[in-house]
Amino acid sequence: MTTRTETIPLVDDTELAVTVGEPEAAVRGGIVVLHSARGVTERTERIVEGLAGEGWLAVAPHLFHREGAARFDDAASVSEGASRVSGASVLADSDASFGWLADKGVPSDRMGVLGFDLGATAALVVASQRALGAAVTVAAAGVQAPLADGLPALLDVVGELTCPWLGLYGETGDPVDPDDVDRLREAAHTSGAVVDVVVFPAAEHRFDADEAAPVQPDPLEEQDGEGTRSEARNRVLNWFDAHLR
Repeated sequence: MTTRTETIPLVDDTELAVTVGEPEAAVRGGIVVLHSARGVTERTERIVEGLAGEGWLAVAPHLFHREGAARFDDAASVSEGASRVSGASVLADSDASFGWLADKGVPSDRMGVLGFDLGATAALVVASQRALGAAVTVAAAGVQAPLADGLPALLDVVGELTCPWLGLYGETGDPVDPDDVDRLREAAHTSGAVVDVVVFPAAEHRFDADEAAPVQPDPLEEQDGEGTRSEARNRVLNWFDAHLR
């Protein structure tokens, strides 16, 4: 199973690059993967590949394409790239990705969104504005104050969730105060959507965060002795299994 990158035309006459993974057998549904602040890294590609291996048609839009970049490696560039992501740009890129899934025959109730840190914040914005089957976020920040000037505070949008949401956080290692996680959970329940917010005792739930490893294993493949990473991974897969059907 491998990934590939292709382009999708946007309404503003630009093109969106997307990294996609297609199952070798029957397609169960489609998942849009919104990447972290580093962009489309090798880890992002492995997540797309892993989802395809589980039967999901997966597509990761390159959210920094307006900056002419797929990924950033130094801290200054990461901060700069993230600051230029807006609610409007996230919705435009996600809409194009959902359209790509629809062209492949995936109905909207079998479409989900999965995001990590910056992408997690973006995923909650998308899940509050678009009708989907399910959303999963890992370390979504910007709860009371916006993560970037162009993004809303999550407390301002999470009450409008349109689909079941699973939020994963770490008690340590995530840039979100535990009290803010509680506030976000409470506000999300006002939406009437199914909500599950899980706080792990440490950062090891970040199964997406092994960029420094010389060999990148499939982040969605079960590994022995991984503890909370394995639990977090299984929760993500089970959430999509339960709600995209």
